[in-house]
Amino acid sequence: MKTSQTIRGFTLVELLVVLTIMATLLSIVAPRYMASIDKAKEAALKTNLRLMREAIDKYKADRQKYPDSLQQLATERYLAAVPDDPVLERADAWVVVYPPAPAASAVYDVRSAAEGLGPSGKPYGDM
Repeated sequence: MKTSQTIRGFTLVELLVVLTIMATLLSIVAPRYMASIDKAKEAALKTNLRLMREAIDKYKADRQKYPDSLQQLATERYLAAVPDDPVLERADAWVVVYPPAPAASAVYDVRSAAEGLGPSGKPYGDM
């Protein structure tokens, strides 16, 4: 008794149709994914700035002076660690704003060093 099996694969046309459909779906999804990443980075930036500003205010209230550096806030446990700037992905990328004299070398405020506009239309440095 003979049994013959035929092995059938996909034709080139079928594979091209599937690849075309996948490429079309990817071209629709990719821009939305990138936009959601940018929105998440902006939200994380706002949160990090709020937390650092609160830590600066608490330090000032406790010590009656501003901290000398952002690292001092982490060393003295006002922050667990200096957070990364989520746009630049570096912890050393923050721009320190100094208070008016006489304490001109202390940390009065902090801003992002990232250039450009966020998804909300505001410059990263003005958040």
